[in-house]
Amino acid sequence: MVRELIAPAPNQIAWRDVTLPPLQPDQLRVAALYGAAKHGTEMALYQGYAAPRGGYDKTLRLHRPELPGVNYPVALGNIIVGEVVEVGSQVTAHAPGDRVFRYAPFRQEHIWPQTVRRLPAGVPWQAAVCLDPADFALGAVRDGHVRIGDAVAVFGMGAIGLLVVQLVRLAGAHPIIAVDPLPQRLDLARACGADYGLDPNACDAGLEIKQLTGTRGADVCIDYSGSHRALQAALRGVAYLGTVVAGAWPGAYPAGLDFGAEAHMNRPRIVFSRACSEPNPDYPNWDENRIFDVVWRLLARGDLQTEIIVQPIVDFEDLPEVYPRIATHPQEIVKLGVRFPRAGAVDRT
Repeated sequence: MVRELIAPAPNQIAWRDVTLPPLQPDQLRVAALYGAAKHGTEMALYQGYAAPRGGYDKTLRLHRPELPGVNYPVALGNIIVGEVVEVGSQVTAHAPGDRVFRYAPFRQEHIWPQTVRRLPAGVPWQAAVCLDPADFALGAVRDGHVRIGDAVAVFGMGAIGLLVVQLVRLAGAHPIIAVDPLPQRLDLARACGADYGLDPNACDAGLEIKQLTGTRGADVCIDYSGSHRALQAALRGVAYLGTVVAGAWPGAYPAGLDFGAEAHMNRPRIVFSRACSEPNPDYPNWDENRIFDVVWRLLARGDLQTEIIVQPIVDFEDLPEVYPRIATHPQEIVKLGVRFPRAGAVDRT
């Protein structure tokens, strides 16, 4: 038996015992070393605000209220970095002692296919657990068609937003304007390359964006806050015929979005970005695998900062106490990281 973290119901946390299947010839047994949560997606499940839409019908491509929106219990956690402790008889790509990573929940041990990615020596584990936010960040930057010299405003300085800031800096954007109500996150945004940081609770963010860009507005606004107020500020701050990229996965917005004001007058293009939706807008030349390859190259060679994003880092045993604070104390947690007991500490009986 190994333990994993689950949400048995909305706003509840528990451990679940899992019996792993026998190791197959083409599989690896991996002891977890480190991991991280994906706050936006996991909060939609943990807090339950994805449920009222109903389940998504992939054939009709719409949500149906008669289908379950969230199937509890839900395993929590996003990407795990682990150490290979056993390999199947047909495995040639990995050996015991290798460090590998892939999508997986907060569980002490895993059975994975040998197609997992290896973590190269010298690359911090934080780079691996940031592969997912970097995937969606690059998808949003590409969907927004950010070009050299573009003014870009980024809303929401969680992990994805902080990586968007870094990617648009690499793309040659200027100025880069970060918008977030938490001062700690604005400090991180500046460390990641933002030229300006705006607290939307202390100013009219749309107006400030216009003033910081010589009255033109941002050529591209990218929202990963999931707040309807942020989307409204983006519509106010975007340039005439500019682009607003909606990348977050929020709950249903309340009344308050005004599409008859700046949106009507300035005619921005609103793009909904989701890197994992195939075919990609640039298919067949681009798909999510290519996005993964590009961002992993940037992460592995240190072009994107990740160690300042994954914080705090807590022990696996402390997850039931700390995990709910993602929802209740966002000022304390940017991207929750987890350290597991060392390999060999798992009781498989």
